[in-house]
Amino acid sequence: MISDSESYKINRQGEAMSTSNPISRNSFLAVAAIITSACSPMISEEATSADWPMYRGNLAGTGFSPLSQINPDNVADLTVAWSYSLQGSATSTRNTRGPNSQATPIVVNDVMYLPAADRVVALDPVSGNELWRRTVGDGTPSRRGVAYWAGDDQNSPRILFTSGRLLHALDAKTGVPVPGFGNAGVIDMVIPYNSVPLVYENNVVVGANTPRGSSGGIGNARAFDAVTGAKVWEFNSVPQPGEIGHDTWEGDSWVGRLGANAWPFYFTADEQRGLLYIPLASPIPFGYGGDRGGSNLFANSIVAVDIRSGEYVWHFQTIHHDLWDHDPPAPPALFDIPAPAGPIPALGVTTKSGYLYILNRETGEPIYGVEEREVPQSDVPGEQTYPTQPIPLKPPAIARVTYDPADLVTASDTSPEHAAACEQLVAESGDIINRGPFTPWAYRPTPERGSTTLLFPGLTGGPNWGGVAFDPNSGYAFVFSADIGTFGWVEDAEKDAALPYERKSPRPRNFDVAIGEQRLPCQKPPWGQLTAVDTTSGDIVWRQTIGISESLPDGKQHTGRPGRAAALVTSSGLLFIAATDDNRIRALDAVTGQELWVSSLNGRGNANPMTYSGIDDKQYLVISATDEVVAYKLP
Repeated sequence: MISDSESYKINRQGEAMSTSNPISRNSFLAVAAIITSACSPMISEEATSADWPMYRGNLAGTGFSPLSQINPDNVADLTVAWSYSLQGSATSTRNTRGPNSQATPIVVNDVMYLPAADRVVALDPVSGNELWRRTVGDGTPSRRGVAYWAGDDQNSPRILFTSGRLLHALDAKTGVPVPGFGNAGVIDMVIPYNSVPLVYENNVVVGANTPRGSSGGIGNARAFDAVTGAKVWEFNSVPQPGEIGHDTWEGDSWVGRLGANAWPFYFTADEQRGLLYIPLASPIPFGYGGDRGGSNLFANSIVAVDIRSGEYVWHFQTIHHDLWDHDPPAPPALFDIPAPAGPIPALGVTTKSGYLYILNRETGEPIYGVEEREVPQSDVPGEQTYPTQPIPLKPPAIARVTYDPADLVTASDTSPEHAAACEQLVAESGDIINRGPFTPWAYRPTPERGSTTLLFPGLTGGPNWGGVAFDPNSGYAFVFSADIGTFGWVEDAEKDAALPYERKSPRPRNFDVAIGEQRLPCQKPPWGQLTAVDTTSGDIVWRQTIGISESLPDGKQHTGRPGRAAALVTSSGLLFIAATDDNRIRALDAVTGQELWVSSLNGRGNANPMTYSGIDDKQYLVISATDEVVAYKLP
């Protein structure tokens, strides 16, 4: 456990400032309160709770808490309350690499539930002491979280979680498997899902993590009955004959198609409208699509379905005929936008391609406009690059989407050592190509030499699985994104390969170099940012660089660092984020982006933070940091 001295304070300076219209923080929050009262957020029912009952706090997936005990004036006083080890037992032979947790715990009725390396546990959220544990004997629990079902007149509350292709149900009070659920508390989903189920009424919704080498519609989201485990519905992510979107796959390219899978860490749903929002991934293989002409629905799409039946309602495709694996990695956050004629039901969804789409969540129509823009075309034989891609008019790109030689880092940006290593990397990479957003992979007739595409964002994005946080008080949506480029090209495949061409990358594949114990990107910083977007206008309000590069000299370390997780936002106007690889958790002012507090962690906080109120009337802040869960509170 870290000591109090390792948690250092940053004093607030001056009044809060908006980049577009400077006002005092108090004035801003007063205006926000008026807007909020005129257009109450759709999460109001769940927001009255001091619990954190699901992965992102509520069905809307906003990552918002109504708690306000921890505020901008006292956040610098936070200290560690307790920690809990997520390591496996000494006799466990599973997960020998450690838990590497990405979990966000849940708290329901003064009990915390979360997965560890070889078990699921219930903890006292005030002390961190175990109330019960259930060792998973036939695999490892998802390292991302668990779900809670409240029960009914005949059945007590349950904890639901996945372990590979198995879905488990435990009694929430005792941790004992529920005998009436499937086979002694377990059902075989057939296709694995490595993340957190969504529970709505008696439906348990899961996604699919496509295992390579399998075939046949395996990317489908499915729902199971929370009482019996029986399958309720399944949505075809690759439309079958007679279904909407089937004609977007040329010829028989839809048959047995891999990918287009619902792999997000969680799902979101509009309870009032009974809609579930499913983000779907890229087709497999993604780098060469000459065997799948067309736009390839519902790959790279957000699909709204009836949550009770799984029936299609609408879709919005973020990339046509994807070649970059730039799917929407997280489900949308749901919110309302004030308007003279009444609140507009909206959602915000990010893609690894670096964009935030703000859509009407009833219809899927863009609220601030989306333009089909012509994009660079592929020179790979047989490839049928889609001529246009949908790019939002507002907001502009959240992540870097272009690269020019002038963007190469210099010694004055970081250090002579870093700049020299990057110059060498560029020289060894030959002819580097970037023609802006959606630059296709260059074709190399001779694998040993030829052009190399430098893709921005790289294969990991951009925004990733953390998702969007939304503050109903300000109307701001918050998105964390990283800027790491990826090198690659397409070359002739081996003689007996299934396809004639395949994408290749050098090793290491990214546009970065090792300096000390860190890898540093080779374009000018920043390399990791948190961006605030005003959803009432679509404009970017502020950007804040998140993370430091300690391998650089003093005065040059504030570069931003890579990360995939998202922020937590509270009604006191605070943001908490621990996504970056510099092993720190931070608090920011949600109005200005100003950093207010930083605390060092023993491991990387590669997870979304959460908060709750304990029976001691203290607000707790919790983060999973690699192999332990750490809880903070005020003195």
